[in-house]
Amino acid sequence: MSFTVVIPARYSSSRLPGKPLADIAGKPMIQHVCERAAESRAGRVVVATDDDRIRSACEGFGAEVVMTSAHHVSGTDRLEEVARTLGFGPDHRVVNVQGDEPLIPPELINQVAENLELHPEAAIATLCERIHDPEQVFNPNVVKVVFDHRGMAHYFSRAPIPWARDQWQEGTPLSGKDSSLPGTIGFFRHIGIYGYRALVLGDFVSWAPAPTEVTESLEQLRALYNGARIHVDIAAVQPPGGVDTEADLERVRDWLERREGGQ
Repeated sequence: MSFTVVIPARYSSSRLPGKPLADIAGKPMIQHVCERAAESRAGRVVVATDDDRIRSACEGFGAEVVMTSAHHVSGTDRLEEVARTLGFGPDHRVVNVQGDEPLIPPELINQVAENLELHPEAAIATLCERIHDPEQVFNPNVVKVVFDHRGMAHYFSRAPIPWARDQWQEGTPLSGKDSSLPGTIGFFRHIGIYGYRALVLGDFVSWAPAPTEVTESLEQLRALYNGARIHVDIAAVQPPGGVDTEADLERVRDWLERREGGQ
């Protein structure tokens, strides 16, 4: 069954304005993202933007573009508009790839799309990776996820979950009492790539923000709050970092220039 990759790309960015158009090895960043997405098994790759500069750049290298509203409060709202505009059927799979992921492995795109097909009870599919560093477990900027034996998510949180009651009752690894993580259970960092059935996108934008979503500032909790199942799988390959800062941009530029230069 075919699936579509949608790449939301906004010009505005508090840290890197115009980020999708930043030059990397002679190409705008958004072109690198489109090329990685095209290496997946997607039947279609679409850029969703509200900015004419991004539209013009994408059309210049042959990408399909859907212009969306400038008033969306989230990337999921933008995806829903694309799905509605393009007339996707309720079970059509839509994979959201961020426009600042120029190194995204195509394997990860395929993985979330395939997991939706393998798990018909799931409305959404996403990925995670194991955490070995206690500082990441206790870092609120690292989103943790707990899931069952079938990979269905129980909860996502900025807090350290699950809480190791017996091991941490006298102090956490960061307090110096015990520098290790419990060996009886794994801790997993959520990786923000999603596959959706088009039907849940329509449902999602009709739901009010959930109390847990507002408290944690995690949009995926709205889906869980309303009973939508989210499948979580361990990423098949190591996900590289995206571009959030100028330092990230220079790191990616250096890596791609070395690769394209054959070094």
